[in-house]
Amino acid sequence: MSKIVAIVGRPNVGKSTFFNRLTESNHSIVDSVSGVTRDRIYGKSHWNGVDFSVIDTGGYNLKVDELFNEEINNQVNLAINESDLIIFLVDVKSGVTPQDEYFCDILRKTRKKVFLVVNKVDNNQMIKNSYDFYSLGLGDYFYISANNGFGTGDLLDELIKHFPDAIEEEENDKVVFSIAGRPNVGKSTFINTLIEDNRTIVTDIAGTTRDSIYINYKKFGYDFKLIDTAGLRKKNKVSEDLEFYSTLRTIKSIEKSDVVFLLIDAQNGVESQDLNILNIIINNNKGVVILINKWDLIDNKQEININLEKQKIVDKIQPFSDVTIMFISALKRQRVLKAIDEGLSVYKRKNNNISTSKLNDFILKLVSDYPPPIVRQNRPKIKYCTQIKNLDYPSFILFCNSPKNIKDPYKRFLENKIREHFNYTGVPIKLNFRQK
Repeated sequence: MSKIVAIVGRPNVGKSTFFNRLTESNHSIVDSVSGVTRDRIYGKSHWNGVDFSVIDTGGYNLKVDELFNEEINNQVNLAINESDLIIFLVDVKSGVTPQDEYFCDILRKTRKKVFLVVNKVDNNQMIKNSYDFYSLGLGDYFYISANNGFGTGDLLDELIKHFPDAIEEEENDKVVFSIAGRPNVGKSTFINTLIEDNRTIVTDIAGTTRDSIYINYKKFGYDFKLIDTAGLRKKNKVSEDLEFYSTLRTIKSIEKSDVVFLLIDAQNGVESQDLNILNIIINNNKGVVILINKWDLIDNKQEININLEKQKIVDKIQPFSDVTIMFISALKRQRVLKAIDEGLSVYKRKNNNISTSKLNDFILKLVSDYPPPIVRQNRPKIKYCTQIKNLDYPSFILFCNSPKNIKDPYKRFLENKIREHFNYTGVPIKLNFRQK
């Protein structure tokens, strides 16, 4: 099940600051000028074992005659419709405003759970001032300071209780593959070739597939579910409300997948938006296979060294480089079924559970031969390792005496060695370091 939280509210109430705190990033621009966030920004958050996506929306503005405001308002409405939970952020320093009241009228029409959150509560007097927000009629509220984190823990404790239950549908035991990529890279052609039917519309117009299409596939000994996602455009091209809707649906489709086939146009090569899509896949802990499509259109492919071409792609997608890269032609039916075979292999690797004894035999010898670097005259010691069970992706806990002194280069070293030894090609893995 998807878990998407939209942060909404009028301009300059601290939505971007709160987004940055939840996602532990600086992706949103934070500025004292109202309405800085124009595009929707997506990130991943984690709280008490629950992963969920966060959308930072632009400030809802009543002055629709101003530049961008009408489009921002429409896209905020779409974010409300596509999210599972809504955080309605208000500013205690400004008190209840007409814009807050107008926003309340909109939120009352949705059936989604709405959390009223009073921001910028930095002292006891501000707590008393927050009582005024009962007048909005949304019931109990949470008061926080997005700037210093005060109150966010209590809010998140309650928030994760209200995500939709992960109720399994009849066919949810099937492997779910999604086809993702920029517009016009051949996603629909790939599916039509696979199912031997013109089930999805194929045109030369980029972005024909606006919504995600779900297809049950049972042929040639395979039995899985396919999702044809809408093409993801660059941010500066996501100007239509329909395009924003497609982008949201793409993210939801990736969240519902086990493995994602990332299609890249052989004629254009790896572009920045391909890397953005790959990051969405990795941040959602999904398996991935990279397919370089339209290989039949490369005139001089006989003279091309495939290994060198793969290495160029690996260099661009660093640091996540342990992934299968295949050169295919969906139109000419070249290596399409081999791609599916690889997707199934990635799925099996993604669900590979390693016994604690085997894991510790490997990790403890590795850290003994290659110990962590000394930090402030002390060398961190990793004493024990175990895999977290009941997750749909590989995640490991490494217990050590000083987790803060395990630096990123050494973490990547351990991750790469685990990948290599236990064969996790195409699978994002997570290492968690805890105090022993």
